[in-house]
Amino acid sequence: MIRVLLADDQALIRRAVAELVSHEDGLEVVGEAVDGRDAVREVRRLRPDVVLMDIRMPTMDGIEATAVLCADPDLVDTRILMLTTFEEDEYVLHALRAGASGFVGKGTEAPALMDAIRTVHAGGALLSPQATRALIDRYVTAAPAHPLVAPPELELLTEREAEILVLVGRGLSNQEIAAQLYISPSTAKTHVNRMMTKLYAHDRAQLVIIAYESGLLVPGQVDGSAAGGRDRPA
Repeated sequence: MIRVLLADDQALIRRAVAELVSHEDGLEVVGEAVDGRDAVREVRRLRPDVVLMDIRMPTMDGIEATAVLCADPDLVDTRILMLTTFEEDEYVLHALRAGASGFVGKGTEAPALMDAIRTVHAGGALLSPQATRALIDRYVTAAPAHPLVAPPELELLTEREAEILVLVGRGLSNQEIAAQLYISPSTAKTHVNRMMTKLYAHDRAQLVIIAYESGLLVPGQVDGSAAGGRDRPA
């Protein structure tokens, strides 16, 4: 059973989504929250599997609440799915940076919403690496003054891991990475999982963001060469 918590300041939306989720096999609503601060408190108390988190809420917005929850080592198994009417690139990017595993609009049809809950619960990212890369290309290109911020943990990566991070940033799957580097898909998957652990990334979409914000990839780049000379064969 997938345990779901709803965080939205609009009671009608919480009621409607709760009704949909409660009638879906394998899913149950275990709690509700009326703002971001309430969401943090209830998630820590109830430990749901998936949180449907609105972005625009009073007291503490959904992005801030997501950042707090994703930084909590006791909640590493809780996935956050952003549910909002605000679908501008900037909101999506901030939500992903904060640690959200997916992003859907409030007008999403019920079957698609249920699939989204199951996808993030299974550890997947609702936005594909390719979609995330396209998003960052548009947003960063439109705001070229956006500073690059490389996480200090990047220095923990081996040369091979840094090389694979660039390929993940280009949107390649484990199978495609394996074919390009002449390694097995299981070896590629092992490298990706180790990177996610070292960089505290919840999913591949966050690895794409790190690849861009660290300077390993630049907007519009298509050949996979990395900034700073880190993308060289191991």
